Amino acid sequence: MSSPAGIPAFRPVPFTGVIFVMAEAGQRGYRYGHPDWCNLGQGQPETGPLPGAPPRMRRIEIGVDDQDYAPVPGIWELRRAVAELYNGLYRRGKRSRYSERNVCICGGGRASLTRAVAALGQVNLGHFLPDYTAYEELLDIFKLFTSIPILLDGAGGYRFGLDDLEREIMGRGLSALLLSNPCNPTGKVIAGAELEGWVRLGRELSCALLIDEFYSHYVWRETSEPGGMVSAARYVDDVDSDPVVLFDGLTKNWRYPGWRCTWIVGPQQVIEAVSSSGSFLDGGGSKPVQRAAVPLLDPDVVAAETGAIREAFLPKRRILLEGLREAGVRFDLEPEGTFYCWGDISGLPAEIDDGMSFFRAALERQVICVPGEFFDVNPGKRRSGRPSRFRHYVRFSFGPDEATVVEGVRRIQEMVRAYG
Repeated sequence: MSSPAGIPAFRPVPFTGVIFVMAEAGQRGYRYGHPDWCNLGQGQPETGPLPGAPPRMRRIEIGVDDQDYAPVPGIWELRRAVAELYNGLYRRGKRSRYSERNVCICGGGRASLTRAVAALGQVNLGHFLPDYTAYEELLDIFKLFTSIPILLDGAGGYRFGLDDLEREIMGRGLSALLLSNPCNPTGKVIAGAELEGWVRLGRELSCALLIDEFYSHYVWRETSEPGGMVSAARYVDDVDSDPVVLFDGLTKNWRYPGWRCTWIVGPQQVIEAVSSSGSFLDGGGSKPVQRAAVPLLDPDVVAAETGAIREAFLPKRRILLEGLREAGVRFDLEPEGTFYCWGDISGLPAEIDDGMSFFRAALERQVICVPGEFFDVNPGKRRSGRPSRFRHYVRFSFGPDEATVVEGVRRIQEMVRAYG
């Protein structure tokens, strides 16, 4: 028997939310860098020069030996550079420190996450709603673990206290918990004593914390974290026994998404497991790119880049928040981190008060955004066919350059007025 597409054996595979919206925009003439479009949808920071930032990398010198395959865990020089960066930023004065054996290099954020979830056993894995759209297929395709969604309350600013965390771990028998911090899409940040408490509970209750920290340098609210960066690495007691696994890379915090160079930091046992899963999933990342990435992890480079991000992105955050509010968009939480605004559009005119209708109307004005339903990362909900609980939300990005953000806001305000 043929599949619905007419080709035997293959199932329909849905796009993740962002890829879907970019494909829809492409059908209407969008291409990267098109001057007539305002891309407030894709999770990509502006990649050009910023005032005060280190010079952008423009060339990569490829040595003769770097034409070879990279080791599946990554070249040791980059693994060591990642470990030393974490030790310098988060583990000064601590007895237990990361080494290259605590780091695995991967070919992109999805590759990192895929390696990790492929290494999970027959456990209950908790995850939050709303959260990063790409988690959904990961939660559905691997069958050993059982994914258990945990709904966050927008009315409470998406806060999830330590008592809530302990209740979920104990009550649902969770052995692992997957989350983004800062959170994509809500912008919620867990930091300071609160984050320390999460790590402590993970340790005490034997629940692994799989924390996507790709926006850890985009922190807007004041925290007790020095340097304006947030990471659970600061609160790990023993790097080889605490069940804390971190994901990051050049994609957001260094503004090099096209390099597809990311890493996993965690206990040696986990790094061995994700290296093994990588041997059959992807075979390892690009050796020339890994070599070129080493100097980007110099602490002075990281500090300058993070400072420049803050100076450039805070004004864009204000422009997007104020402009969308003027258009009638409401926010459960002003973003404390990331470069996203998670907007409630239920108060807009009926024709555009759900995310998909808003998205399609915005496309007609050459503005791209992401409907909130894509962040309902619950395969069970999708299979049920019931409407998403986030259908009246939209994620807007202030990742592009300021002129694009300003023009995108203007077009959205004009669109709302036209329907009003």
